[in-house]
Formats: sequence, structure tokens, C-alpha cells
Amino acid sequence: MSFLSYFKRYKNFGIFFSVLCILIIAIIYNILNVKQPLPIYQPVMVSDELVDSTIQHQAKYHKIADFSLINQNGETITQDTYKDKIYVADFFFTTCQTICPIMTDHMYKIQKEIIGDDDVMLLSHSVTPKIDSVAQLKKYAKEKGVIDRKWNLVTGDKKQIYELARKSYLAVKTDGNGDEYDMIHTENFMLIDKNQQIRGFYDGTQPEDIDQLLEDIETLKNES
Repeated sequence: MSFLSYFKRYKNFGIFFSVLCILIIAIIYNILNVKQPLPIYQPVMVSDELVDSTIQHQAKYHKIADFSLINQNGETITQDTYKDKIYVADFFFTTCQTICPIMTDHMYKIQKEIIGDDDVMLLSHSVTPKIDSVAQLKKYAKEKGVIDRKWNLVTGDKKQIYELARKSYLAVKTDGNGDEYDMIHTENFMLIDKNQQIRGFYDGTQPEDIDQLLEDIETLKNES
């Protein structure tokens, strides 16, 4: 049998086999590229220096605790304000001259991206609530382009903010030099889901982390 005759005899099989291979490769590619769900962070998964000693070994059921704080307009902000919302949280203070301006600029960028999305909000907690009065927060909010319906800057009882930072958001270090509720905020942004669970930590000073955070918000929305 000549090569040409052999080729004609098995041509249909070759076409079928080629199509089958392409389909198999496409299926495998799609399976491997399915977005994995975001992790649900527990205290045991986070550096001890950011977590209160009473919960450092907690491995499940972690959620953001209820809170009652005051925003830049003198309004009371509670967990109900963020009910059924995905939100990005951080800790800052208005007189910070190091990482806070960068973090705030990046929060502003996130605000621009979510401006038309009713499912997503922002929440920034002052770690110096005595200095960051309502009037000070309002002044800062105006300077930084905060849109009230999307982004709350909050102040309030220092003990409550400290406990939220170290027992809920797992986001600050203890000061060690001041009173028992002094804290050193970090550059962390936390992504919180509609069930008050932490789904991501991001460096709020790094543009690439902000891009990842925005992508993860979309992943979280598709999961909800």
C-alpha cells in the first residue's frame, strides 16, 4: 500500500482524533483556569503580632464583631451599615505623614472603581480617635475626595477600635510604649465579605496589590 493510499484510508480517523485532542486540551485548560474561591482567614492563619493573644489559635468561625462608631458626618456607623455589603477596611490616622497618604490615595482609587457598585463600600478606622474628631475627619474627607455614601472614616471609643483591630480585622500591632490600647497600624487593607468574614489581606501601599484586591472583589461578587 502506498503512503498516499494509507493516508486516504485513515484521513477521517486522523481528523476525528485531532478534533478530540483539541477538545480534551480545551476542557483541561478551562478546568485549570476556573477561579478558586478566596480563602476565609482565621486568626491562626495570620501573624501573631497582628492578633490578640486570646484568639491566636482560633482556626474557624472568625467574623468581624459588631461595632458602633462615628463617621465624618457625625453619624453612627454600625454593622448594619454594611449589612449585605462587601467592603474594604483599613486603619489610619489623619496626621500620619508616612504610609497613610499612599493608603488613602489607593482607597480613593478603589472608590472610583466601585462608585457605581451598590454592593461594595469602604471603611477606614482612626487609630488616634482622640485626635481624629468628627470635624478633623470631615476636613480630611473633603481633602481626599471621600464620597460619603461609599466610604466612612470612623472614630470613637479607643478600646473598641483597638479590639476591632486586633480581635476582628487582625490588622495592627501593639505599641508597647503607651497605654494599653495604643496601636501601630499597618499598611494592610482587608477584604470583608457579606458574612463579615475576612477574605483577603493586601498591602495598601502597593499598586499591584490594589489591582489584585479589585480583581478579588469581582471574584467575591460572583461567589455571593
